[in-house]
Amino acid sequence: MPKEARPGTGEQAKQHALVHLRQAILHGDTAPAQRVENELAEQFGVTRASVRAALIELESEGLVERIRNRGSRVRVVTVEEAVAITECRMVLEGLCAAKAAVEASEDQLDQLTDLGTAMSKAVAGGEPLLYSRINHELHDRIREFSGQQVAVGLLERLNGQLVRHRFQLALRPGRPQQSLSEHLAVIDSIRARDPQAAEAAVRTHLAGVIDALRQ
Repeated sequence: MPKEARPGTGEQAKQHALVHLRQAILHGDTAPAQRVENELAEQFGVTRASVRAALIELESEGLVERIRNRGSRVRVVTVEEAVAITECRMVLEGLCAAKAAVEASEDQLDQLTDLGTAMSKAVAGGEPLLYSRINHELHDRIREFSGQQVAVGLLERLNGQLVRHRFQLALRPGRPQQSLSEHLAVIDSIRARDPQAAEAAVRTHLAGVIDALRQ
């Protein structure tokens, strides 16, 4: 957005800062423990009050932590907490996969198949970061196709806290190859319109994620 078009004050300015800062964190552009207050007002073309309001909201989402007398920084999520979050994801993602197996249209099922094909090509081509991005999109689509909006909202909040660990796992040698078969099993069970198998496949996949986090 051109600087002159940026909102400078008020709720619109807060939302502008909130959207851009959240995207920076979720895309891995802002490193864990990196201070996030410096120059943000100038960068986003808003007031410091707007930046502070955005940071307070991000704190409630678990993405930012405030350090007394030192300001705010991107929150560090420990392995133990990442495991606990993933255990919660097993329940919610399993629910979404089961619902998607029932609710998804034929066109939506084809979209999942196409994503599975793209993931296979990324693994074969040795492109772990591309694989990670498609992996993330696959989970997004399954949640969307489930129609379970409450679960979707909860998962968006949980997943935002796992960005650093997601990138680390994507770059671990052999991890994309291992998780690919798990994702393809999820897609196959949803295409078969078998909700029990879809939920079980998601739980198997996320159990593998937990094992990888603990290594």
